[in-house]
Amino acid sequence: MSRAEIAAMRRSYGEVGLDEVPADPFHLFGDWLNAAHSNPSIVEANAMVLSTVDHLGEITSRTVLLKGVTNNNFIFFTNYGSRKGQAIHSQPKVSLLFPWFGMERQVSITGIADQVSESESDEYFASRPWGHQIGTWASRQTNPLASREELEDRWKAAAEKWPEGSHVPRPSHWGGYCVQPTSIEFWQGRYSRLHDRFIYQRSSDQEAVGGTEWEIARLYP
Repeated sequence: MSRAEIAAMRRSYGEVGLDEVPADPFHLFGDWLNAAHSNPSIVEANAMVLSTVDHLGEITSRTVLLKGVTNNNFIFFTNYGSRKGQAIHSQPKVSLLFPWFGMERQVSITGIADQVSESESDEYFASRPWGHQIGTWASRQTNPLASREELEDRWKAAAEKWPEGSHVPRPSHWGGYCVQPTSIEFWQGRYSRLHDRFIYQRSSDQEAVGGTEWEIARLYP
């Protein structure tokens, strides 16, 4: 495909606007997440792009699944020894992006990631399907893999050790992160590229903004 053909890829956005937003961004996020989950054009409403920065300043992005919003934190689970886990260990500042293309919406978040408690990781791990639990033991995430057969053999070995129906313990190298947001931006596509954008930013002076912890601003598209 030529550069001109790629540059010509464009579409007109709809008339759905975002004229007002609530004081609490999590109310709006919950409404949008529910709408995305109910929309047949959205494959996985809780899929989000997680971007991290490692100790060398290298930025990487990948898709992970949101598994909860607790105490105004966004929760996901992964291998702590993975590339993203190592990056968060050295630099906990991250960004999250929910790209709900079919609804002409996106939510972008910046925040600080920290590990959840072991009990919370245990609880979620126990709720996973048996095959997912075994897969966690089989995968040495991000490490080089000689062949597909090696991965299959590791899975079979773990499955023999913990047969279906038995208790599968959570590996100590696997668990959850909570991301405490410092900013949350909502984007709604509009006609003629006159998109609606609202950003919530944590206030350093709650008394100055009427007791709320968020300052809200409308941005140019």
